[in-house]
Amino acid sequence: MVILFGGGAMHKKKFIVSIFALLVVLVWLYPAEQPYKFRQVKRLATAEENYLLPISPHISQVSRPKETFHFPINLGDVGPSNSLYSGPKQYPFYCMTIDSNIGQPLVDNQEGFGVPVYEDLIQRNNVIGYSKDCLFKSHLQFYYLNQDDKLAKLVPKKFSHLDALRDAKRPLELFRAEQGSINRFIYTIAMAITPEELGTRTVSSLWNKKLIYQFNGGSGIGFRQGRQKATRTITRRLTEVQKGYALISSSGNRTSYTYNMLLAEDTARRVKLHFISLFGEPLYTVGIGGSGGGLAQYLIGQNSSGILDGLIPQYSYPDMVSQTIYTLDCDLFNNYFTFRAKDNSRWQQWDQRQLLEGMNSLQDFPQKIAFLQPVAQLMAGMVPSFPKGNSECINGYFGLSTFIHNPRQGFLRHFYSDEVVEQTNWNYWEDMAWLFSRDQHGLVESTWDNDGVQYGLHALKQKQITLAEFVHINKNIGSWKEQHQMKAENIIIPFGRKMPFWVSLWGSDNITEVIDNQSAPRRSASLKAIAAAYRGGQVFIGKLELPIIDVRHYLEEKLDMHHMSASFSTRIRLQQANGHFDNQVIWVAKRDFDPTYQAFDLMDLWLLKRKQFPELNAAQSKPIQLQDTCFDDQGEILAQGKGVWHGNWNEPDLDKKSLKRGACAEHYAIFSNSRIQAEGPWQGSVFKCHKIPFEQAVKQGMYGEIDLSEQLNDLRAIFASGVCDYSQGDAGRPKDI
Repeated sequence: MVILFGGGAMHKKKFIVSIFALLVVLVWLYPAEQPYKFRQVKRLATAEENYLLPISPHISQVSRPKETFHFPINLGDVGPSNSLYSGPKQYPFYCMTIDSNIGQPLVDNQEGFGVPVYEDLIQRNNVIGYSKDCLFKSHLQFYYLNQDDKLAKLVPKKFSHLDALRDAKRPLELFRAEQGSINRFIYTIAMAITPEELGTRTVSSLWNKKLIYQFNGGSGIGFRQGRQKATRTITRRLTEVQKGYALISSSGNRTSYTYNMLLAEDTARRVKLHFISLFGEPLYTVGIGGSGGGLAQYLIGQNSSGILDGLIPQYSYPDMVSQTIYTLDCDLFNNYFTFRAKDNSRWQQWDQRQLLEGMNSLQDFPQKIAFLQPVAQLMAGMVPSFPKGNSECINGYFGLSTFIHNPRQGFLRHFYSDEVVEQTNWNYWEDMAWLFSRDQHGLVESTWDNDGVQYGLHALKQKQITLAEFVHINKNIGSWKEQHQMKAENIIIPFGRKMPFWVSLWGSDNITEVIDNQSAPRRSASLKAIAAAYRGGQVFIGKLELPIIDVRHYLEEKLDMHHMSASFSTRIRLQQANGHFDNQVIWVAKRDFDPTYQAFDLMDLWLLKRKQFPELNAAQSKPIQLQDTCFDDQGEILAQGKGVWHGNWNEPDLDKKSLKRGACAEHYAIFSNSRIQAEGPWQGSVFKCHKIPFEQAVKQGMYGEIDLSEQLNDLRAIFASGVCDYSQGDAGRPKDI
């Protein structure tokens, strides 16, 4: 790269044009691999009617219907295909039983709906039918822990040869896993067993009567069954299974495959019911899972009862839908810094970007996709530049706005034929079709809004940016175009999906822009959609009284998307809803130490005490040794107790100005986000702000000591429809919840 940018502008252009030409040739010579093409979904099935839970005023106040399927599922049979209460199925739906080492799904039609099922999968000949719902027969699998501490499969004919597997240095460890389909997703039930229990389904002398529900994360938009391998499911919770815990999970409880939290809840309830029908009621059920698997616990725990008794969310957010508020700002900023802030070199100082984005930015932190910036700038007619730093907005969220928000993007993988792709809207909002209305273009409405947001207001008031910079940012940053106006990014994948080459960058073609010197338009979201998100339990509002140990590694220095502030957004919402957050403990550790094992031990004490003294609430039954804590990389406690996380986030019951920073906050800094930098609240669920006229904001002192006189006309024009007054809360939140 030194050679690339060492000469004059003409040399830069010539060199980059040469590189781009080379890539074009590579694309021609090496077309994208399409390993999924022989199993493409080529016809779009129509969803049949199915019961959908009525929601009013909030999903947590609505009784769930009685189960209609007769559990347990018999071995060799299939589980329920339709959900119990989460509405019609989503199509297209891509089967992933092969990816899960289960084999092909069962044929359910001859009309060409779903994936083809072959007589001989290896030879790919003789299609015997199609599977649109991806069902397969429930079956048992048995494993042992080999000398490399990896699970190896045991087949029935080898059960009599266990002596050959024994090691004098340690006992032989055996495990049973059952897999089948419930609500079209792959479920797994696993536990440790004795040699005498090989071949049995329900004999379980090693089970300690405690149950773990494993949730998993990822950013997904639905339309897939998901992958779930029994070996992977057991391995990630191996320590707990060895201690006697039973383990259940479902691909429907991995957010890579659906963010429909009603369907996720429906699926989790049925998987647990199937377990109980086989083994009886457990002493308790504790949830575990990271990222999306953490927020799923918060939402399922808030929205329903009878599934979870305690939560161990890892790397969690409060929910997905309020996370989109600031994460969809990221590419607006990336687009601004790359293409629109042409005359301001300060934004090439990466630590300065934090003033606007809030999340961490670091100079000289490498970017994996750095080479894309100069090519995109050159194609936009600009002198190219190479980024000399990185931010969480890029390192953590690159591509998110495209694959989550853009209905025209779809997957890089070739799961579906061009015809099916053309008939489908590919974004996160489509997973909300059961809850949100469709607009006049047939697209599910979005809750994302930036109308009236004053980006960088906090930095302006602190005199960290100039008034001219504030005006330029807010005039030019724009917003996402309406969904029906969006188009797919220009992406080529000459080396497969792991090395996509974005010819376009930061969604620049899908962002509004300045025309005739008028401010780039902002987007105003549907109040109806926002209200539905609240009522339907897609927003965590803090109505949760279960025991919570919120666990995470400190990843801010890695510019990882799993930032600290998310745990405290959840905490503030608990405080606002219940008047306290005593049922939530936050643990943070360096990456080399995993406190999850300790979390299980203390959660066990907590839940057993609750069972012993049911009259006590979660806060009253919390073990005295369970406190907010931060650990070093060796697991040593750096600090613990009340107040260790006091810092620059605004705890609702405390005056932060008179508060000394807590010991853990001193060790592990907490960063904000773009809406907090716009002086929004740390609780992070203001989808649509109440607006007041710009002149009223000036009179109320919203701009502090800043002299606005030189830019008054521009500010009036930019915020002609008013500015956000965050003191009034969320304009879209129903008042009856």
